[in-house]
Amino acid sequence: MKDMNSKTDMYRANAIRVLCRIIDGTLLTQIERYLKQAIVDKNPVVASASLVSGIHLAQANPEIVKRWSNEVQEAVQSRAPLVQFHGLALLHQIRQNDRLAVSKLVSSLTRGSVRSPLAQCLLIRYTSQVMCESSMNTQNGDRPFFDFLESSLRHKAEMVALEAARKITEMDVTSRELAPAITLLQLYLSSSKPVLRFAAVRTLNKVARTRPLAVTNCNVDLESLLSDQNRSIATLAITTLLKTGNESSVDRLIKQITLFMSDIADEFKIVVVEAIRSLCLKFPLKYRSMLNFLSNSLREEGGFEYKKAIVDSIVTLVSEIPDAKEIGLLHLCEFIEDCEFTYLSSQILHFLGNEGPRTSDPSRYIRYIYNRVILENATVRASAVSTLAKFGALVDTLKPQIFVLLQRCLFDTEDEVRDRATLYLQTLSGEVAIGNDEKDVKDFLFGSFDVPLANLEASLRTYEPSEEPFDISLVSREVRSLPPKEKAAPGKRPPAGAAAAAAPVSTVDAYQKMLSFIPEFSGFGRLFKSSEPMELTEAETEYAVSVVKHIYDGYIVLQYNCANTIEEQLLEDVTVCVDASDAEEFSEICSKPLASLPYNSPGQVFVAFEKPERVPVVGKFLNLLKFTVKEVNIMVFHVYNL
Repeated sequence: MKDMNSKTDMYRANAIRVLCRIIDGTLLTQIERYLKQAIVDKNPVVASASLVSGIHLAQANPEIVKRWSNEVQEAVQSRAPLVQFHGLALLHQIRQNDRLAVSKLVSSLTRGSVRSPLAQCLLIRYTSQVMCESSMNTQNGDRPFFDFLESSLRHKAEMVALEAARKITEMDVTSRELAPAITLLQLYLSSSKPVLRFAAVRTLNKVARTRPLAVTNCNVDLESLLSDQNRSIATLAITTLLKTGNESSVDRLIKQITLFMSDIADEFKIVVVEAIRSLCLKFPLKYRSMLNFLSNSLREEGGFEYKKAIVDSIVTLVSEIPDAKEIGLLHLCEFIEDCEFTYLSSQILHFLGNEGPRTSDPSRYIRYIYNRVILENATVRASAVSTLAKFGALVDTLKPQIFVLLQRCLFDTEDEVRDRATLYLQTLSGEVAIGNDEKDVKDFLFGSFDVPLANLEASLRTYEPSEEPFDISLVSREVRSLPPKEKAAPGKRPPAGAAAAAAPVSTVDAYQKMLSFIPEFSGFGRLFKSSEPMELTEAETEYAVSVVKHIYDGYIVLQYNCANTIEEQLLEDVTVCVDASDAEEFSEICSKPLASLPYNSPGQVFVAFEKPERVPVVGKFLNLLKFTVKEVNIMVFHVYNL
């Protein structure tokens, strides 16, 4: 406290910083007068320290900090760059919950009163935020804001120009309005400063994901960056070229990628692999050169995530491009001959079992599969046995040879391998009656369950062996909500002996599997993307509702996760009425209500909409939760030990 009144400015600044990190709301009111004086202090170090402290204090004591608005506004007009920067940040934090106040703040500052480049960058961000929140229309009221962003492209400070270009590229603007930002970024591609080249190529890389034609004029400059000493810049340049290039440039780009792949980290290699996959789907006639590149990458050193990205890419190409099937399967077979990852071996064996029997010569894959039975760990051996059985069930000419191989598996040291071999032998030979014809046998062995696997696993865990067999018809068909996705520690991979089922599964794949069990949505095709859950209710409300948006090519499914937090109530006939009057492009086609919602037992309500395919559409949905409430009598029994 004494240092706050010191004659030495550095002592005062440090005292303010320390005090504001350790005091509570009660003590803050006692020193508030000193802090307000410090904000308008002539020394920029003291003023900046007080403003930064105010930013921290506003998180816990917003009402007190709001009273400093006059002093903070004076700091925004300061000639000191850092004082103006911190003052603008604090003033925005004070007004952030009032859209009109933020809009007025931006409108007043865009007239040229901001001199600090750092504050100018902040102002550009706030301007972009105001334009997005007001559904930007550059032809009408927001035109002055857009003119400010466009004028910032010509700012003498490079960071300001880059920030303006980045924000313009993130907006929904016309090609004419986007052109000045692209021109500036193209100019920075040839800069002598590595940081400018990196910032420009990274921004162009993001633009190329959604508007590749807008970046094609930069291809010559991007190609000059392929030999850049900074491998991060070279990687971003090549992935951008892969998104914007044409079919004639594919082979040349592949050769250039090969030269520096060994010099970059795995995380950048994954980006390159994903770009290769997208390019191959765009130009399917070039599948041979791209599959060769991916197979060569599989033989190089790399971690689990990198190898998984390559395998997933080959699987996607084989599934989407019929001509690439046999070449891709052979590349995968060669990889599992020397694969150190159990999960990838099991994944490839499963894929071989699905696609191999449908090729022109299924017998060529048997050697690779049976080698896994001889040479691998128990998990991979069990997967290989299942794959062999698929070939025996789907290819009649191979059935005698498959029987011989499965009989050898009966002497395996692992129970799981022996049990699978016994089941497949008896079922395929007809010793166990499954159905009326061979199709019933194949469906029994390799068809998908009509019940969620999570529910089946839970039922099996609670099942107690008895004289009566397990009845799968008693397993609940109700789809349960997905557990929160756990974040894996960086650099970790599944252990070699871990079961394939324990391997990581992407959120989209998990949602795809969950929605496929719902008959109303099973015909929607492949799920493109699922959003993160978004809370629709406040934290302290009696009924908690969040929504997840599932995007298909021609449909959108809204999944409402509902929770009842009142122990004395049971909710029945739970539905969500969606008002799509502000989303004219969408038409509701079906909904799936929730029969009951007990206390502390989450459930889901689904509403599906049809939308135009491959056309960007936007809309707002108003949601109304409807249900019937029933009171529940809670009886408590006390048990005494006598």
